[in-house]
Amino acid sequence: MNIAALPEHTFSEAEIAQCLQSGIERYFADCRARIPGFIERHFQYPGAISTNRMALGWDMLRAPINLFWAPVYALACLVKILTGRRAGLRWLHALADRVPAGFTTRVQQHISNLIQVELLNGGPTGHRLEDYLIESLETLYARHAQEPVDHRRFSRLIDPLIADALHQYRVTRTASADITNSISCTVLGAFAFQKFTPGGIGLGVVLASLLAQTMAARDFILGETLGGWYYSWFPPEPSLATTASVMVAVMAVLAAFAALSGVIADPLQAAVGVHRRRLHKLLDHLQKDLSLRTQSSFRPKDQYVARILDAFDMIRSGIF
Repeated sequence: MNIAALPEHTFSEAEIAQCLQSGIERYFADCRARIPGFIERHFQYPGAISTNRMALGWDMLRAPINLFWAPVYALACLVKILTGRRAGLRWLHALADRVPAGFTTRVQQHISNLIQVELLNGGPTGHRLEDYLIESLETLYARHAQEPVDHRRFSRLIDPLIADALHQYRVTRTASADITNSISCTVLGAFAFQKFTPGGIGLGVVLASLLAQTMAARDFILGETLGGWYYSWFPPEPSLATTASVMVAVMAVLAAFAALSGVIADPLQAAVGVHRRRLHKLLDHLQKDLSLRTQSSFRPKDQYVARILDAFDMIRSGIF
């Protein structure tokens, strides 16, 4: 990707590169200055309610499917990382690259549009990155020639980078919902059952045991009261069918809750600086990719954190 491949004039490629770098730096400095206001409008109350209200509707179905699909996509991303530079495994890299991230929810698309319009473009009357680059180049051209700068060249170069970065940002929304579910399960298990339940699987195991105990006490030969006392000391093992059914029910409820979990998670993440760091990282990677003329390098680690929590939940629950 060669930004500096412009018609030859009396100025050098070094002048062009310096001119482009100046435009890139000014653009991203302005973007970073807009981050605090962007977070306040859309991730803190009352803006967080408006942002996540978009989840009402089909997102209640899309979000659960995305959460169940997230481990598959995370594995595909890991395969791409491990096989990226190995010639003999390019077929596996290409196969993993075709694995979709899941459905794009209305909330994800809404936030992507907000980032594109407000953060990257400065609002409807703001300026895009190519405007900064073209302004810098036109200043240089004005000193040497009268030929106009080709605006379309920059759009063809910049748009794929921004599109991929926003796609990766949308993936973090699914991962954040999954992490929120894991934390919610841990808190619920600690306060409601005095158990350590680091995820939906652990919570499902606890609820299946309670259900088996309740059903056994109900059928106890000496009555339900004595049965409850007896099985509190000698708890019965739930059947595999009971455990599986309860787990599926718990995971379905948690996944549906994930569609609206941003109402709670977004203000908390804004308060502790997660949104600020994530948006700064997105801009840092975009700036580096444009400066070095490379492919998109923005790869947030949230989805891997979520998968580590899932693995710990399964180990803790005895599945592994």
